[in-house]
Amino acid sequence: MSKGIIDNNQTGLVGTILKENIEKGSKISIAAAHFTLYAFDELKKELSDIDEFRFVFTEPTFVEDGDEQKESFLSGVKEEQKYKVDLSQSYVARELAKWIKKKAQFKSIVGQRIEGGLYHVLNKDGSQVGLVGGAPFSSPGLGFSNSSNIYINNIVDDDGTNMQLLDRFESIWNNTQILKDVKENILNKVELLYKENSPEFIYFVTLYNIFKDFLDGNRDFRMLQGKTGFENTIIWNKLYNFQKDGVVGAINKIETYGGCIIADSVGLGKTFEALAVIKYYELRNYRVLVLAPKKLRENWSVYRLNDKRNILAEDRFSYDLLNHTDLSRKSGYSGDINLEHINWGNYDLVVIDESHNFRNNEARNDRVTRYSRLMEEIIKAGVKTKVLMLSATPVNNKLDDLKNQIAFITEGNDSALEKTANIKSVSHTIRIAQTQYNKWSNLDEGERTTDRLLDMLSLDYFSLLDSLTIARSRRHIEKYYNMNDIGKFPNRLVE
Repeated sequence: MSKGIIDNNQTGLVGTILKENIEKGSKISIAAAHFTLYAFDELKKELSDIDEFRFVFTEPTFVEDGDEQKESFLSGVKEEQKYKVDLSQSYVARELAKWIKKKAQFKSIVGQRIEGGLYHVLNKDGSQVGLVGGAPFSSPGLGFSNSSNIYINNIVDDDGTNMQLLDRFESIWNNTQILKDVKENILNKVELLYKENSPEFIYFVTLYNIFKDFLDGNRDFRMLQGKTGFENTIIWNKLYNFQKDGVVGAINKIETYGGCIIADSVGLGKTFEALAVIKYYELRNYRVLVLAPKKLRENWSVYRLNDKRNILAEDRFSYDLLNHTDLSRKSGYSGDINLEHINWGNYDLVVIDESHNFRNNEARNDRVTRYSRLMEEIIKAGVKTKVLMLSATPVNNKLDDLKNQIAFITEGNDSALEKTANIKSVSHTIRIAQTQYNKWSNLDEGERTTDRLLDMLSLDYFSLLDSLTIARSRRHIEKYYNMNDIGKFPNRLVE
């Protein structure tokens, strides 16, 4: 038998030591952080004829809230991906459940943890072997899968030390104050791994996993509501449900990606949605700048005034307000703001109304353009700046219109969305979409259908839109929301 240190590399494998020493009628005692069904699969032959298997989870598992990650170790850690590829999980889980019912007992530490771990094998003839260290009961812990973790285990081969090791395990195993029996929890989880589920169940599980991040974001948003008092603001309580959904979606996108484009159709209340987003961030102590076309300045200025016309006066909005054209000026006043002394780089959030006015990014030799000043002196300079854009028509003639607006969110970094949205290149994604759109435009009229266009556009393009934009039409609202609460949309006037 091997002596000394076992490192799952040069000096031997934990799994090999167990295979060499487990016999018919063995009693096995293990204290470790994890137990996976693939470790069981590796030792299934040896474990099938033992008399007893006792396992203590050295970290709280199946015993308290927040241990979802620990529970996932039952079905395999990341290094056991090769087993999952074999699609054998269902079979192994079924065999594991049968074995647990006959042979195994499981307990978990409660409210604390046990540092390190141990393995002990006691055979009918009195021979025994122990391993002391931190190797989990998983295929990498046993040494049967490669792992970046290093597990150092010491073999205990003399009877005296082994008896002390077993006595120590017994004292822990019988301590009902620190351990809880979790065998039924284990069986319930194993059963889920091989249970034949209905198509409906699989459908809803699939939906949950697709939208998990969004749901988690909403949960986090609700937690922040409670902390900021946002749910008590006048603006929030004046919104219809579809507008509230738009606000929540926009804040989630801003927090995740750094910005959002609200592209709802005309008449759906983009300004009020933006005001709600602004108030949310003002309650978080953000300094906010609103950039609006000069003709729409009054739409925004009234909500900052102590004025009878201001139906949101109690919310005390404090955002700065500038015209788009003020970005071309170096001095003078815009309202009460002295443009010569403004600290452009000190805004935490910039809201751009009619953002399609910034769809062009053409450099000029004779002056700094509005686009360039907004990008270089406000968004890139100073503090990290989040961006909210409002436009019913973010794209005019070409998809580069959209790319130039997205650049405000990404600070011009073409690969900024690679980690968060799996978009390796924003410009490449939009260029491919433009190429496909051009091909679609040249089709015969009978073939130039919406469905055909959707088939031709890439998934990356839809992922890009889904990550950064909120775009809903009146028809969408009428289809998915209760119009009794909203009322009928007015008819459009013929121009």
